[in-house]
Amino acid sequence: MSVRGIRGAITVDANEEQPILNATIELLNSIVEENGILPDDICSVFVTVTSDLDETFPARAIRQMKGWELVPLMCALEVPVKGSLERCIRLMVLINTDKTQAEIRHVYLGGAQVLRPDLSKS
Repeated sequence: MSVRGIRGAITVDANEEQPILNATIELLNSIVEENGILPDDICSVFVTVTSDLDETFPARAIRQMKGWELVPLMCALEVPVKGSLERCIRLMVLINTDKTQAEIRHVYLGGAQVLRPDLSKS
């Protein structure tokens, strides 16, 4: 068994608590569904946000999900590169799995599809 990283990102329309929490849940649920994983498979989740999202911690949404209470979570600010995508939440989900790197499905939703158009779903 290996530890694999699953990347994902999503944008929100406003720096408001509920849109941030909702987007975080939408992104994580998409990652889980696309990769067929359970909370017990998760090593940890690293969450970053752009500096324009400061109304809440996205990890709050994950912590409230059934079965995710014991998953280690960490939030941080994304590197503030000039001209980079605004109002963006990114996840790095580390999982224990027998899947190969090629079998991992990364998820980019909403405006974050511009980050990795090769991996984005319409």
